[in-house]
Amino acid sequence: MSIIPVNYHQTLAELKQRISITKYKSLLAVNQELILLYLDIGRILSQKLKSGWGDGVVDTLASDIQAEYIGLKGFSSRNLRRMRLVYEYTKGNEFWTQLVSKIPWGHTNLIFTKVKEEKQRIFYLQMCKERGWSRSILEEEIKFDSYSKQENFQHNFLKTLNESELSEHRLEFRDEYNLSFLELEDTHTEKQLENAMVENITKTLGQFGNNFAFMGRQFRLELDEKEYFIDLLFYHRKLKLMVALELKTTEFKPEHSQQLNWYLHLLDKTVKYPEDNPSIGILLCKSKSKLTVEYALELVNKPMGVATYNYRQLPKEIAKYLPTEEDFNRIIGGIQE
Repeated sequence: MSIIPVNYHQTLAELKQRISITKYKSLLAVNQELILLYLDIGRILSQKLKSGWGDGVVDTLASDIQAEYIGLKGFSSRNLRRMRLVYEYTKGNEFWTQLVSKIPWGHTNLIFTKVKEEKQRIFYLQMCKERGWSRSILEEEIKFDSYSKQENFQHNFLKTLNESELSEHRLEFRDEYNLSFLELEDTHTEKQLENAMVENITKTLGQFGNNFAFMGRQFRLELDEKEYFIDLLFYHRKLKLMVALELKTTEFKPEHSQQLNWYLHLLDKTVKYPEDNPSIGILLCKSKSKLTVEYALELVNKPMGVATYNYRQLPKEIAKYLPTEEDFNRIIGGIQE
C-alpha cells in the first residue's frame, strides 16, 4: 500500500471542487441546449399554425413525438403550446432569449403561466437566473408578490445616490421580507428575532440575496469613548458597500431613522475602505405607516430604506426547499466562476 502524501487530502478536495463545478456547468449547458430546442420547436409551430394548421394538430404532433420517444418528458401538447407562446413572446429580442435560456424550462413555464405583465416576467426570470431559485421557491415568491415588494420599497435613494446607481440599488431590496422560516412566536423580542436570523443565517442570506455577505451581529462602533452597536451588518459584493440592518419588532418611529443615520455616518467615517461605496441602512420593522416613513426619510442624509417583515407559516413542502448551506455555496460558486 502506497504512503499517502502530506498534501493528498488538500489535492483531493481541490479536485472534488473542480469536478463539482464542471458538473454544474455541464448541467447548465445541457439545460441551455434543451431550451434552445424548445424555442426552435416553438418557432416551427408558430409558422405552421400561421400557415393554416389547425390547433388540434398540436395534440396529434405531441402524441406522435411521445410514441417515438417513449418515456421522454417535456413534449405534451400543453408544453408544445407553451413553447410556441414563449417563442412568440421572445422572438427578435436577444435579452429575453438570453434570460429564458439560462433557467430551467419548468421555471419559465411557471412564470408565463402565473405572471401576465411583461415587467413582472422579466423580474422573476432575472431573480431565477441571479439567485438560483428552485421551482418551489419561485412559486412561493410569486404568491408572495415579490415584484410588488421590490417596486414599493420605501427609500431616500433619489436624493442620496447618483441617478446611475438607482435602478441597481433598488433591485437589491424590497418593501417586505418573508421570514417565515424563522418559526417565530407571534410575540417576540428584537433579540429573539436577531438570534433566529443569525442561527438561520444561510436561509436569511437566501431571502436577502446571494450578493449579501454576513459581517457580524451587534457590530461595534466606537467614538469618543462611547460604544454603538449595529444589529446585523452585511457587505454587498455587487454594490461594493456595507448594509447596516436594524431590527424593530414594533411599528416604525421617526427616531429609528435618526439612529440609523448616525450609525451609517460612523460606519463611513471609521470602518469603510476608500474603495467602498457609501454604506446603506435598512430598518426592518414589524409594521409602518408609509406617510410617516416618507416624512422621516426626508430628514436623513444617508442612503436608507424602511421595510417590514412577516412570518406566516410556510407549507412544509415549500420550507424544505429553502437553500441549505451547500445550496448557497453552490450558487455563489456558480456566480464567481
